[in-house]
Amino acid sequence: MSVTLNEKHISSFVSPREVDQMAPLVAAAVRQLEEHTGAGNDFHGWLTLPTDYDREEFERIKKAAAKIRSDSDVLIVIGIGGSYLGARSAIELLRSPFHNTLGDGPEIYFAGCNLSGSYLGEILKLCEGRRVSLNIISKSGTTTEPALAFRVLRKMMEERYGKKEAASRIYCTTDRARGTLKELCDREGYESFVIPDDVGGRYSVLTPVGLLPIAVAGCDIDAILRGARKAEEELREPDLKKNACYRYAAYRNLLLQKGKRIEIFSCYEPRFVQMGEWLKQLFGESEGKDQKGLFPASVAFTTDLHSLGQFIQDGSRCLFETVVDIRKPAADLFVEDDPQNLDGLNFLSGQEMALINRRAMEGTILAHTEGGVPNLVLELPEANEEEYGYMVYFFEKACGVSGYLLGVNPFDQPGVEAYKKNMFALLGKPGYESLRDELLAKLQ
Repeated sequence: MSVTLNEKHISSFVSPREVDQMAPLVAAAVRQLEEHTGAGNDFHGWLTLPTDYDREEFERIKKAAAKIRSDSDVLIVIGIGGSYLGARSAIELLRSPFHNTLGDGPEIYFAGCNLSGSYLGEILKLCEGRRVSLNIISKSGTTTEPALAFRVLRKMMEERYGKKEAASRIYCTTDRARGTLKELCDREGYESFVIPDDVGGRYSVLTPVGLLPIAVAGCDIDAILRGARKAEEELREPDLKKNACYRYAAYRNLLLQKGKRIEIFSCYEPRFVQMGEWLKQLFGESEGKDQKGLFPASVAFTTDLHSLGQFIQDGSRCLFETVVDIRKPAADLFVEDDPQNLDGLNFLSGQEMALINRRAMEGTILAHTEGGVPNLVLELPEANEEEYGYMVYFFEKACGVSGYLLGVNPFDQPGVEAYKKNMFALLGKPGYESLRDELLAKLQ
């Protein structure tokens, strides 16, 4: 159980000497994390979370998940950013992108992650004639997207069930002691779970933020934390030569120095698509500040080889790939022989789809590297709960180290507030009147 770094396809772009010379810088970045001296150190709680999590609350999560699985056909998870990406990515990776149609427990949908009225209206339609529960996830309860969605969905629940029954079907994941949502939760009697004060949203998937919906999907959250604990222990290894997490962070920094300003996460399993979205938030929101950072993108291969594959192969040499190689597929199929061979594919007869997919991956890596695109390959033995927990911790720690190598605070997001200020002004929120006039003039 581990994530390993295959460096075979990076050696022609970054020399071993260059990586070795990064050792003192990586060690300094690690000290900023481990000794809590770096910027944003009040959000380092995820570092020891796999060991220090609240056992009593963890048991309540499992009980709540069992209740939802027994009394609900649909769970609506309301949240934005880290409040939904972690859970959604885990469910699709560990269960299936088709989880909602395969009949394994309640269907799980996500609301409050946009401001589309048509999207929310369709969520309401999905709830018609179904037994529904809600899980609202918000530290404050006032973030626009989830707060609006909760307003609509709470009204639907109370009209359908009455306030008392609705309260037994609404679960809040919020601040321990303060905030609008916490006050509402206490007043209405909703069961509540805590977003730790020292864990930011994009690092929160191993807290109740992610664990409750993941457990509702039928995943083994004990195994997830077991894998994360192993990563917490193993990834303390100080030797850069032996720590794949630190080496990955070093390579990312070196490639950025060489002008590779875009990191493309790729995987050859459709189950990983939403993990790509989670990685984009983790690295984009952590590193993209002070006019610095790698731009994170993601592709789903082989699908995107027929679109973005052209750019990667022949376009600007401004990027590198991080390939997540899931060594053992969740299931497989054999290609049968076709006597007529109309498609000319009988040369594949008797072979496993997994082998064909692997040859596509290997051929693509060779083509891209020969075309001037560095490829880092992170190998994951299989997509089960323990490996997932290990991988999440691996990426979180790599992100923290990378941010400090870059010289930014990897645990804040000041740029997120700019659009909110303009949006509030344009919508007429009290206190933004002068800015509203200024913005409306610019839009003329």
